[in-house]
Amino acid sequence: MGEGVEALRGRRLSIGSEGSGGRTLALQIVERTRLDSVIGELSGFPPQAAAEKLIAGDIDAAFIVTAWESPVVQSLLHTKGVELSNIQHANAFVAIYPFLHKLILPAGVIDLLTNRPPSDVVLLAPKASLAVRADLHPALQYLLLNAAVQIHSQPGIFQKAGQFPAAESIDIPLSQEAQRFYKTGRPFLQGYLPFWGATLFEKVLVVLVPLAALLFPVFKFLPQSYDWIMQLRIRRLYDEIRLIESEMEAQGAEIDRSALSTKLDLIDQRANHLQLPNVYASSLYTLRSHIDLVRTRLRAMT
Repeated sequence: MGEGVEALRGRRLSIGSEGSGGRTLALQIVERTRLDSVIGELSGFPPQAAAEKLIAGDIDAAFIVTAWESPVVQSLLHTKGVELSNIQHANAFVAIYPFLHKLILPAGVIDLLTNRPPSDVVLLAPKASLAVRADLHPALQYLLLNAAVQIHSQPGIFQKAGQFPAAESIDIPLSQEAQRFYKTGRPFLQGYLPFWGATLFEKVLVVLVPLAALLFPVFKFLPQSYDWIMQLRIRRLYDEIRLIESEMEAQGAEIDRSALSTKLDLIDQRANHLQLPNVYASSLYTLRSHIDLVRTRLRAMT
């Protein structure tokens, strides 16, 4: 397609063997560009056979989907008389088929001395997806993702270091493990625990961290609440003492010292039986001192 559809008029084109992903992609492009109406002969050879027939002159063009490093591609790139073809309307193909990616092969990248290719070449490449069953154990999914990173994260002619694998959903959704892997990386504890243990701990951590953030204000308020409860137990006895003092002032000389003294004794007993932490010992001691003061005032009243 270097010179457009007309360049293949009457030509012999191989689009890959039956059942291959390359043939499926080629058929979509052939149908979209209506190549079937202009080509002379359409055949389906696998990449190696197509390369051999292209070099021998048995076919005129071949649609090949394989890796840049593959022997088939490298053999064709260094064969005189065989050239890469520019893909016209590459941006349109990418817009129509989201699983395609536009690539630019720089001029001279194959051989700088002979300037091969003589100019930049626009290519199309399909995006490959690593698909697993939904019920595959999370630990195995992490192993597969780690292996994919080790194999595909290296720089190359068409990609920068770390560009692949990528968290890109094309026609199937990303698993939860894949989303977590691309977001936070490999669980730290996988280096110290079994895969299942590290994965389980990470899931628990995902729940506990937000929960801890929500409960932090509650935990911060707990000591204050506890102090308020302890102080309330002491304040209740103070309230009863104030009631006795009020009765003493209201009744004056007609006061019933025996009844009020009995009430003070009961308050004193309750104060003695209060089970409070040592930190409240001084408050409790002050309370008992106040009880003694009121008792002394009551005895002094005539």
